[in-house]
Amino acid sequence: MRRLWGYVSVILATIFFGLSAPLNKIMVTEMNPILIGALTYLIAGIFLFSIRQSPLKNLILNVLNREEDGEVSIKPSDYLILAVTAVSSSAIAPLLFLRGLRETSAVNSALLLNVEVFFIILMGLIIFKESLKFKDLLGILLLILGAASIATNGEFYHIILTQNIKGNLLVIGAAFFWSLDTVLSKFLSKKRDLIWLSTIKSFIGGLILMLILLALNMSLSFPFEMLPFLFSVSIFSIGCAFILIYFALREIGSTRVGSLFPLSSLFGAFFAFLILREPFSGLQIISAFIMILGIFILYHK
Repeated sequence: MRRLWGYVSVILATIFFGLSAPLNKIMVTEMNPILIGALTYLIAGIFLFSIRQSPLKNLILNVLNREEDGEVSIKPSDYLILAVTAVSSSAIAPLLFLRGLRETSAVNSALLLNVEVFFIILMGLIIFKESLKFKDLLGILLLILGAASIATNGEFYHIILTQNIKGNLLVIGAAFFWSLDTVLSKFLSKKRDLIWLSTIKSFIGGLILMLILLALNMSLSFPFEMLPFLFSVSIFSIGCAFILIYFALREIGSTRVGSLFPLSSLFGAFFAFLILREPFSGLQIISAFIMILGIFILYHK
């Protein structure tokens, strides 16, 4: 059952990641992308800190932890890993991706982000000696195939990786730093207080992005009608997702957690259909079935 809940947790996290796609798309028309990142991470930190100070803390931690689970103490080395993961995922990766997006096409960048899965698998095999069977590789391949089909809308002939090499390499670099965050977070997933770890990670990411904004003398103003979108992304796509990912890493390992990340593109397309009224084509439905089949193969013994 714990293994099942590990899969449920990471799938729920990808739903929350998918929700952020159309909401960020709305906000980016009115706000600086770096400001969006800074505010969402800081709001997520405040939200998680409030939960940790409330009576909900013990209830949530008891649900997440078995009696024998969870290291209570957090060592200085743990905080070092936490800082590295926060800088990797909240500062370096987004900046590389945004810069790369200027140099290459959206289709190329969406496809190349799936390289993150391969980085996670490779590091998981090397660092944690996690094993993969043939069925696991088949499930991962189906997930990536479905995600690539959704990202490109089936127009694979638009993918030109031999041009815009600089932009492509920057996107691959972003994928590497996001994968580094996932793999290193495995070390932290054994801790009992996952709320506190998620709080610190959110604050570090938000403060770094805010310092970048101030260093570049960028405006901090934004329309107040964007607040509902900021709070939604902060609470669900960052705050709740961080805790769910930590829990899933503990239960099923970084390799399988990372393998399920492409699902966020499917849920992103679904929420774009609901919120932005973007079309959800027959090809996307077929891609969804391919990805669901990949999940079944990956999970089924």
